[in-house]
Amino acid sequence: MAKVASPLTPEFIEKMKVILLEDRVRLKKELAKYGTRENEGPDKEALFPDYGNSEEDNALEVADYEANLSLETDLTKSLRDVESSLARIEKGTYGICKYCGKPIAEKRLLARPTSSADISCKKTIVQEA
Repeated sequence: MAKVASPLTPEFIEKMKVILLEDRVRLKKELAKYGTRENEGPDKEALFPDYGNSEEDNALEVADYEANLSLETDLTKSLRDVESSLARIEKGTYGICKYCGKPIAEKRLLARPTSSADISCKKTIVQEA
């Protein structure tokens, strides 16, 4: 796999960095609502709500906990993707497909700033799944 130099301008990369940094702040705020631990790692757990002691309260607590756990998992994955994208910016590999080494289109990055695969490779990955 031959690596290609990124055709992205420094201005575009800076714009994407700002977007990613804003996403990181937003995701961390959202995670703080659902988690009980300070880190964003795999040990973070969704907060178990406490609405009271009746059976109805207990059932609602379990339902909300399950919903919160799912949301927390999604937010954690999104934050990990943002952190990975910021690391690629620092390494100078942002905008380069991690599978084929070709540039990722600006349109794709604008639509999904955490993209690490170009459209062709992403289609192949999705078809194999």
